[in-house]
Amino acid sequence: MFENKNSRTELNQLGEFGLIQYIKDNVTLSQPGSLTGIGDDAAVIDNGPGRTVITTDMLLEGVHFDLSYCPLKHLGYKSVVVNVSDLCAMNATPRQIVIGLGLSNRFSLDAIEEFYAGVMLACERYGVDLVGGDTTSSKSGMVISITAIGSAPQEELIYRNGAMENDLICVTGDLGAAYMGLQLLNREKQIYLENPQAQPDLQGYDYILERQLKPEARLDIIRRFKTWYIQPTSMIDISDGLASEILHICKASNKGCQIYEEKLPIDHLTRELGMELGIDATVAALNGGEDYELLFTLPISEYEKIKDRAEISIVGHITDVNAGYQFVDRQNGVHPLTAQGWDAFLSK
Repeated sequence: MFENKNSRTELNQLGEFGLIQYIKDNVTLSQPGSLTGIGDDAAVIDNGPGRTVITTDMLLEGVHFDLSYCPLKHLGYKSVVVNVSDLCAMNATPRQIVIGLGLSNRFSLDAIEEFYAGVMLACERYGVDLVGGDTTSSKSGMVISITAIGSAPQEELIYRNGAMENDLICVTGDLGAAYMGLQLLNREKQIYLENPQAQPDLQGYDYILERQLKPEARLDIIRRFKTWYIQPTSMIDISDGLASEILHICKASNKGCQIYEEKLPIDHLTRELGMELGIDATVAALNGGEDYELLFTLPISEYEKIKDRAEISIVGHITDVNAGYQFVDRQNGVHPLTAQGWDAFLSK
């Protein structure tokens, strides 16, 4: 396991191969299918019968994270979680990850230890193995690319294109808190830049900050699907906002939808901070992103199985494609539902 040392070790003392060896020496494989890990040209994985599911996410400093307020240990943890969440959205069990890491010379071994401590904490929590990757120098800050590998029986895989008319639209957990956490951190950063003597005012916002800095993938929910005897007809994780994600499902399934504002699960702290910052909590829930909750559809015949589940909220239903994408506000006004969430090539 990675441990902090009192003395600072510069990366140029280790070199690329020394760093790879260092990471290898501190990684232990636990999955029976992890036949060969770090140290060869490629990992060798035996997932047995079923389907292997692979996903990749890239995180760039200055675009996806800000190291002025994002601890490296939290960043390592979150980097794994965002990939595990994609596997959960396919109803797959996560098994292995590989990491590509670009680093500038401003990073020390101690800093990378912190990052990998978070990575390994997430690996332990979600039962995945780190089996390889790549490291390189970077002139534009820290670059993180993680590929996650999972498995599932063919009959249990869930895609975006299976939603049926009259299906219930369901979400796990609550929405908008991660976006509010980001706005809070950016506010405090700006205050600090204007007055370095100012102390950050973060008291009472632990939950919201954790939703931004250390989110969790809903592996627990896909495991409960089996115990609840349900299988969604379609599913996606909420990384770019509820509105964006339900439109992905609708377009893939050639269906419409109706979402109800009064049904959106929003934590009271999200609402309170929204009022303080002048941000509508509903807008944060629809378009904020980074919640990493699951959005799924379910036949209406399964209503009794989920109606009393505290972890699940029914926020709408699937309609015929000709009905369009609709949002019903608290006054029963009907509005077109549009995606205003994160777009990597449009956002600045």
